Amino acid sequence: MDGFKRRLNESVQLKLSFSLSLTILVIAVVAGIFSFVFAFDEAHELQDDTLRQVAVLFDRQSVPPAHPGDDGRDKDSDEESRVIVQYLVDGRKMAKNADTGAPLPLPITLADGLHTLEVTGEPFRVLVKTTLSGERIAVAQETGVRDEIARDSALRTLLPFLILMPILLLIVADMVRKMFKPIASLSAEIDQRAEQELHPIEESYLPTEVRPFVVAINRLLSRVDQSMEAQRRFVADAAHELRSPLTALSLQAERLAQADMSDLARERLRTLRRGIERGRNLQEQLLTLATAQAPLDRPKSSVSILQIYRQVLEDLLPLANAKHIDIGIEGEQDSSIWCNELDIIAVVKNLVDNAIRYTPDGGKVDLSVTTEDGRAILKIQDSGPGIQVIERDRVFDPFYRTIGSDQVGSGLGLSIVKTIADRIGAEIQLGFSNEVMHSGLCVCVLVPLAKPF
Repeated sequence: MDGFKRRLNESVQLKLSFSLSLTILVIAVVAGIFSFVFAFDEAHELQDDTLRQVAVLFDRQSVPPAHPGDDGRDKDSDEESRVIVQYLVDGRKMAKNADTGAPLPLPITLADGLHTLEVTGEPFRVLVKTTLSGERIAVAQETGVRDEIARDSALRTLLPFLILMPILLLIVADMVRKMFKPIASLSAEIDQRAEQELHPIEESYLPTEVRPFVVAINRLLSRVDQSMEAQRRFVADAAHELRSPLTALSLQAERLAQADMSDLARERLRTLRRGIERGRNLQEQLLTLATAQAPLDRPKSSVSILQIYRQVLEDLLPLANAKHIDIGIEGEQDSSIWCNELDIIAVVKNLVDNAIRYTPDGGKVDLSVTTEDGRAILKIQDSGPGIQVIERDRVFDPFYRTIGSDQVGSGLGLSIVKTIADRIGAEIQLGFSNEVMHSGLCVCVLVPLAKPF
């Protein structure tokens, strides 16, 4: 009961359905009671009219009623619904003839009209009338029979309430559910949006009562979009501003390397140049991340995955050769996807760059592509240490480094991959290249093949 009360207080739809159903139920019960009472009284009125009509019929047709000494019953008559018609006679005569089977021992002093009497221990409704010939007759019927007939008639008037009530409650519940359906659709539409999808919510099809709420959400989305755009501009501007001093430092370091210096100075120079190179790499990754967070441009043509692989391998082959890593493309199967070419290049390049960096000297990196269930599966495998299961949820965070890693990097590679994948509707799956040994990293990027509209 407490759980229902809590749900009732939390859900407007449930509260509205419950309130309407309770109101309809109360009104129906009250209306049913009034209908039953009125129908019951109306049935009694009709039965009284029947007694009057019987009395008029006996008077006009001169049908002889039952006299004292007659049993007043037909052999085939219905004992429960019979109407007794008899003359009113002197009570003393009636008493004398009581054992002869007179219909009813009614007192002769009854005035003309309707009466409710108890005769021989049973209640009767009696109509007394003086005929045109001056005789007085009594038309009587058992009250129990009258009440049963009236009750059955009144109950029949309640049948529409009893039948239509559940139907009406179901209709009300369905109407309330349909009234709240636009709100449920709105909730589902907002919940399915990606992080970068901050365009306004369509409000024309929503009820008037909900529109102010949607307008407020649209204003909030607009402010969030402006804030994110300012953040992206800051990152991009900062990366651009860093490009010139880092380039100047790199040129100065190259000139300095041509000068005569001691071995200690040259070693420190090499350390300085590695730091400068790391800074330049971070600057490039920041620019790539800012680009990945920008609004998505709809692609105008499809791109070949094998062509992307070859282009990335041309750029990163010197890095792989420096570590004597066997890198190449497995199989000849190709797939074409409708995506921005620069986005796919950024995804593949970051994944392959990570694979080369984390694979030990003399290792192996393989690239392949397959299609399944309407999606292209880009797979990059290496023979490095892999990523443990407990870390797979965090490796996509910016600047996160895996535990025990001694590789020099920006920590933005997988974050860029995740950002682009979310933007183009792709899915990323991480696993081990060798599931038995729990070694090596296998990254699968599942990209829809369908052309976006």
